[in-house]
Amino acid sequence: MSVSFARSVHAEWIKLRSLRSTWYTLACLFAAGLGITVLAMNAAAKEYPGEGPWDPTDRSLRSYLVAQLVIGVLGILVVTAEHATGLVQTSLLATPRRHRLLAAKLVVAVAVAVVAGQLLMFGAFSLGQAVLAAHSVPHARLGEPGVLSAVTGGGLYLAAIALLAAGLGTIMRATAGALATLVGIVFLVPALAGLFPAWLRQLFLYWPTLGASAVLKTVPDPDFPHPWLNLAGMCAGVAAVLAVAFAVFRRRDV
Repeated sequence: MSVSFARSVHAEWIKLRSLRSTWYTLACLFAAGLGITVLAMNAAAKEYPGEGPWDPTDRSLRSYLVAQLVIGVLGILVVTAEHATGLVQTSLLATPRRHRLLAAKLVVAVAVAVVAGQLLMFGAFSLGQAVLAAHSVPHARLGEPGVLSAVTGGGLYLAAIALLAAGLGTIMRATAGALATLVGIVFLVPALAGLFPAWLRQLFLYWPTLGASAVLKTVPDPDFPHPWLNLAGMCAGVAAVLAVAFAVFRRRDV
């Protein structure tokens, strides 16, 4: 008899927290994210007001560019760690319903990513604004219009990236391959956006690091006037990747 879904989730959480790589990755997430925030905000304070509108909230959250790769690694490891060791066969013996096993892994991945992502975004915002205040540069407060939604939106964005990474890990069954694909999605495609035909550029409204990341801004971006709709579109794309992952995981031999 297979175990219940709740027990499957608990088992996946035990597996994830027992991996040293999980804690190394989380430590790297906060060290890199907060470290980059301090460096970036010191530079921003010296260049104030700089070019364009001054958005201290967005500037303090730009560590998401690196954080999304680190949290993506975490999402990938939720799936690929067992494939690397061959323990996925043992997991399937305990939970023969493959969709239930993968769903449990995704629940654990998104739960950890939501908590870690929100903590990082709130920490980066607070630290970034403290740096600006120390330089006597205009800074934002959490209660100001648009600030709280930008900070929480950043955490949700990172959680969506973790789910995307987990889906890629399921499809590819290899950490390196899934991470390379994630890098291509969040960095390479946006860098080459100008080479795509005009009709295809509509997808960029919902693309990570382009339209979807506009949710981290408090100053409206004329290119992406509906950031939460853009983020929702990205989440729909992630859901499509996960649907493929479920289909592949259910039919493929392990």
